[in-house]
Amino acid sequence: MQSPSSINTYLQCPRKYFYVYKWKLPGSPSIHLVRGVVAHAALEHLYSVLPEVISDNYKANLKVIVTELLKKFWRENKSDFDELNMTPQQLDAYFEETKDMLIQHLSLIFEKLETQMSKGLSFSDAFRKIKPVCEKEYKSWDYYVRGFIDVIEDVDGKVRLMDYKTSKAAKISDAYKLQLAIYAMLYELEHGVKPSEVGIYFLKFPKSQGGEMTLKVDDELIKHGKFMIEQIHASTDSDNIIDYKKNETPLCKWSSGQCDYYDYCFNGKPLPPEPLKSQWEIQKEKEEAEKKVIAEKEASLDN
Repeated sequence: MQSPSSINTYLQCPRKYFYVYKWKLPGSPSIHLVRGVVAHAALEHLYSVLPEVISDNYKANLKVIVTELLKKFWRENKSDFDELNMTPQQLDAYFEETKDMLIQHLSLIFEKLETQMSKGLSFSDAFRKIKPVCEKEYKSWDYYVRGFIDVIEDVDGKVRLMDYKTSKAAKISDAYKLQLAIYAMLYELEHGVKPSEVGIYFLKFPKSQGGEMTLKVDDELIKHGKFMIEQIHASTDSDNIIDYKKNETPLCKWSSGQCDYYDYCFNGKPLPPEPLKSQWEIQKEKEEAEKKVIAEKEASLDN
């Protein structure tokens, strides 16, 4: 099943798509991926707090809570951070940067709360009013594509789908636009109505510098998503590496590093003789083996 990530991987480099999604070769861990997971988790759980507990001096309380959530999920992902082979000082710098992002994003939440409270709502009611649906999976078997939407908001009675990004630039790139188009398509397929807007929260930036960017959802945007999904399905039917061309760009190798699959492409590193098993496949086989053992024990008892 395709996803915005797999589709954009193919568009970046078909050969990389083959390595990742056909041959299931693992990539190297990345600080940006790991801290992105942690930041997403902290923001998702921020909305789980009871507003009555924090209504007094809510701005200071929410800053403390989001910082504590960041610490919690940073600790829980320690094994992933350990794999990065970074110094404690480097990790501390990324922690502080991530904390600054979350505090920065709180300013947008405060703005929404103040808008609702200016209409006469209490803090608790305002908090519940702006509380979004977080990290919801959508799936289409007809288009054989899935996606996890970070935030589904109700803005003045209109639905808005938003994604969190820790990118260095506040810009909706072609890859981001395609991701948002697929989200809009999946939402319409599920609910029978288009969302009004899709967009991105760029966590590094205040609202005045592009921290909140949106696109209007229309038929053309959704058609774009559908067309690209169909094109990728047609282009990835083969399991032959020859059908996945290398796209040689500066993303292959740069001054401080290289693509995880560079040695396969340019240095003759041999591929495994057959595709590796995904973690899902390994877990599935383990569960099936356990079921078989249980069934055999029950059969022996019956005899």
